[in-house]
Amino acid sequence: MDEKKVKLDSIISGEGVVVRWPKKKEEKLAVLDYLITKFEPGVEYKEMQVNMILKKWHSFGDHALLRRELYDNFYMDRNPEKGVYWVEKKGKGVE
Repeated sequence: MDEKKVKLDSIISGEGVVVRWPKKKEEKLAVLDYLITKFEPGVEYKEMQVNMILKKWHSFGDHALLRRELYDNFYMDRNPEKGVYWVEKKGKGVE
C-alpha cells in the first residue's frame, strides 16, 4: 500500500473529511495536497468561499489554520486589496 495513503487513512475519514491536523510536516503537506483539489484552478474565491469549502472538508473546527497553511505553503495566493484567493501552483512539496 502507498505510504502517503497509509498516513492519510488516520487523518482523512472514509467520507473524505480531514479529522485532525497532523504534526509531521510530510503529513501536513499531504493534507494540503488533498485540500487544494477542492478548489478549481483559475477561479478567484472570496475569503468566505474559501472558509466554506474548508469547513465542508474538515471536522476539527479550524478553517483559518487550513486557509493560512494553504497560503503559507504556496498552494494558494491572495490579493488582500480585493479579498480574493486562488490556486497558485501545487505547493512546496510538489514540483
